[in-house]
Amino acid sequence: MLQPVIYEIYKAMKDNFSNHAADYAKFRPTYPQELYTFLFEIVQNKSKAWDVATGNGQVAVELSKVFTEVLATDLSAKQLAEAPQVENITYRVQTAEEPFDTQEQFDLITVAQAIHWFDFDKFYNQVKAHLKPDGVFAVIGYSVLETSGKLNEVIQHFYKGITAPYWDPERKYLDDHYQSIPFPFQEIETPKFAMPIYWTADELLNYLNTWSAVKHYEKANAKNPLHLIRDDVYKHWGAKEKREFNFPLLLRVGNV
Repeated sequence: MLQPVIYEIYKAMKDNFSNHAADYAKFRPTYPQELYTFLFEIVQNKSKAWDVATGNGQVAVELSKVFTEVLATDLSAKQLAEAPQVENITYRVQTAEEPFDTQEQFDLITVAQAIHWFDFDKFYNQVKAHLKPDGVFAVIGYSVLETSGKLNEVIQHFYKGITAPYWDPERKYLDDHYQSIPFPFQEIETPKFAMPIYWTADELLNYLNTWSAVKHYEKANAKNPLHLIRDDVYKHWGAKEKREFNFPLLLRVGNV
């Protein structure tokens, strides 16, 4: 669908978020508690978990409430600097594909909103090397948000029209709801989860401003594309201070 623009690659994974790590931590949506409840129910033991590409530690913090120890890795030191400091979470600057001591074994390995950036074969080798025999591997993510009425048309035009040429090629995996990624594991059937978010107009605009395509557009054109839709967002917002937005929640779960 999208005509991508090619950008610099850092190590084996693109680092599109270090330069706005604080905004990423503040304005990205959070996953529903029902998702974590499901994962915790299917994991037999809760000794150690590894959250890959943890970013600002959103998922790692949830894992730390249940697991004795959590390893949270990310290639971006700036992202990790925004993560909450929790006693049983160890943060480490490390790419998803980078080999490390295979004696570190995990009951649950998670990767949220990031696997589309990885070298699949190299990363899956790491998962298979570090996942315990009875462990669970979970790929989590979300695709483009939706809402009702004319505002939804504004958002979809911003995504499919204005910013379309500035998305990296890997964005197609999110458009495909992660169904087109390789998944060499024994897949576990998962329920469908709702991911509603309630935002003010400014919160929506701040979230859109974290899109990597927005940053790529800004770099290419020396101006932020949000100025093209800002007035329409306010025009079609409606009377309520906060509106409901829904993200398609993507989930694939399996074991070796």
